[in-house]
Order: sequence, then structure tokens, then C-alpha cells
Amino acid sequence: MKQKILILILTLFYLSVYSQKTAQDYVDKGVAAFKSGDYNVAVEYFNKAIELNPAADAAYYNRAIIKSKLGNYKGAIQDYTKSMELNREYASATTYYNRGFNKGKLLDYKGALQDYNKAIELNPSYAYAYYNRGLAKYNLGDQKEACLDWKKAQELGDTSAGELIRNYCN
Repeated sequence: MKQKILILILTLFYLSVYSQKTAQDYVDKGVAAFKSGDYNVAVEYFNKAIELNPAADAAYYNRAIIKSKLGNYKGAIQDYTKSMELNREYASATTYYNRGFNKGKLLDYKGALQDYNKAIELNPSYAYAYYNRGLAKYNLGDQKEACLDWKKAQELGDTSAGELIRNYCN
């Protein structure tokens, strides 16, 4: 009888420990929901991952992407920043570019310019960073430097830069 009770207790303990979802499980579910276009569900999964593990860097990064798509630019900036604080691997040219894009959406052109500068420092061939840095410079009143960035973006293959060059640089 004691042996059966012990087995039952151990079985219940095992089930309770191993049936619990981990933060990574919720990150994976969030990524799947994001890929299927269910952004609100994805955000809930990322929130749950962060609740379980406040250091879940991938949850912050992926939630930032969705917040940006949903127009929550301030929230996206906060999440990109947090992901970089938690894991230096997220301090990439792409993350700085994305954070700069969100700052630009909030009309923080100086902040955007800093992030685009960092993106270009990390990846000097990042055409879109030159393009958007040009937009930030233009919005800060520096048309000459903006034109140089748009020309560099075009050299690197960003065909949309040509229209800005034609309209503002000649």
C-alpha cells in the first residue's frame, strides 16, 4: 500500500513538473501565431514567456516586431532595447535599423539617426539603413547629407532611393 502511494505521489510530481510549459515553449507558439498572422495571440504568447522568464530575450525581440506592425512604436522601441540589453546578439544592424524605424515613426529623428548610424557601422552595406538615415537627415534639415545617403542606398541596390534623389537632390 505504501509503495502504491509513493508511486502515485512520484507520478503526480513528475506530471506537474514536466507538463508545465517553459518560456521557450511560449516563444515558439508566439512565433507560429505570428507567422500565421494572428498578431494578438502571438503577443499574448510572448507576454506569457516574459512572465515565466523575464530574461526571455527572444520574446522581447519578436514582440517588438509585432508591436511595430500594430503601430505601437513606443512599445516596439522598449522591446528592441530590452532584447539588446538581455542578449548582445540582438544588438545587430537589423535591430538598430528596426528601432530607428520606430523612432522615426514617432518623429524622433535624432534618435532614429543614432540607430541608423549604428546599423551602418555594424553593416556598411545596409542599403535600407542609408535610405532611412537619409530620411532622418532630411527631416532634421540636412538635405545635402540626406542626398548623399540616398545615393549610397541606390549604389547598394535600393531602387526606391532614385525617386528621392530625383525629387530632392538635383
